[in-house]
Amino acid sequence: MSFDDEWRAIQAEAARATRDLAVHQDDLGRVGSAAYELHGRLATDADHARAATAEAATGLTADGLVTGAALATLLETWAGQTTTLLDACAHISNHLDHSAAAHQQDEADIAASLSITEIDRRLSGER
Repeated sequence: MSFDDEWRAIQAEAARATRDLAVHQDDLGRVGSAAYELHGRLATDADHARAATAEAATGLTADGLVTGAALATLLETWAGQTTTLLDACAHISNHLDHSAAAHQQDEADIAASLSITEIDRRLSGER
């Protein structure tokens, strides 16, 4: 296989792979909305048992039970994991909002550019 043949094959494969990665605005909107909703629910629901768990950990530790320290560690780990998930949801939601807005601006710029090109072509007498 010559270099040119191999290069054409690589380009064709890349074009096929690119088509497979297409994402539509409505898909991005649904993912962004889901991330936003999850963030809202998780921000309140993940904290329901915090006070009771902390109180139990303190009481068990005061009674000399190792389970109290384990429960306190569990509470700290849960808080860290929850914060990480909240940050990820916010990042996804914000990024998709920005991506959708940037895409709409790109589309508007392209449309304006094509309109200007058409006007220039007509003014110059080209057909």
